[in-house]
Amino acid sequence: MKFLRIFITGLFISFLGTLPLGTLNIAAMQISISDGIRPAIYFALGALLVEIIYVRISLVAMDWVRRRKKLFRWLEWFTVLIISALAVSSFIAAADPEEKKNVLLSYSFHRFWLGVVLSALNPLQIPFWFGWSTVLLTKKILAPKNSHYNIYILGIGIGTFIGNLIFIFGGQLIVDRLNDNQNIIQYIMGSIFAITALLMLWKMIRKKDAISEMKEEGEASNKL
Repeated sequence: MKFLRIFITGLFISFLGTLPLGTLNIAAMQISISDGIRPAIYFALGALLVEIIYVRISLVAMDWVRRRKKLFRWLEWFTVLIISALAVSSFIAAADPEEKKNVLLSYSFHRFWLGVVLSALNPLQIPFWFGWSTVLLTKKILAPKNSHYNIYILGIGIGTFIGNLIFIFGGQLIVDRLNDNQNIIQYIMGSIFAITALLMLWKMIRKKDAISEMKEEGEASNKL
């Protein structure tokens, strides 16, 4: 019963965490649109492999993660740049009637390895899972045992994969509806990438402002 609770908790958190727009799920959708379902599934599996590795790192190296806030701040900016580049690439493909694929997602190497590379370049998954794992350990839902970690990671993997399937088959639905209008599809995908980048940028600025306000309040209280 304890293992089932850990499994369902990991699956539920991972599934919900996959649903907000991000680099990997939107990339999986676009690969589904341009290349088909099987390459998109390969991509999702490659991204999932790296996520599992990152989860394991977050579990065994919590102290290291806690001390690397500045590093992850820079990685947030790097992620915004990647998403922005994907948006620009989609708009370029939409503007060129002979170009039907996103340039950055149309490399010739296997989609599994493309998923591995893009996921590896998105290590912001580490602080996400670090936060959730800390909460679960604090609430005694998860214990620092390999058996618990393995069940937890299994649930995370299945939850992430199910969440990506929604985007993959959603991409196929878009293709069925707009099959003769590839440029419209690219404009839609470019817009999604652009909106995602702007939302991430807005959240980062808000977070920075909140931290600055807290520092200013602390300095003011010290003066008093």
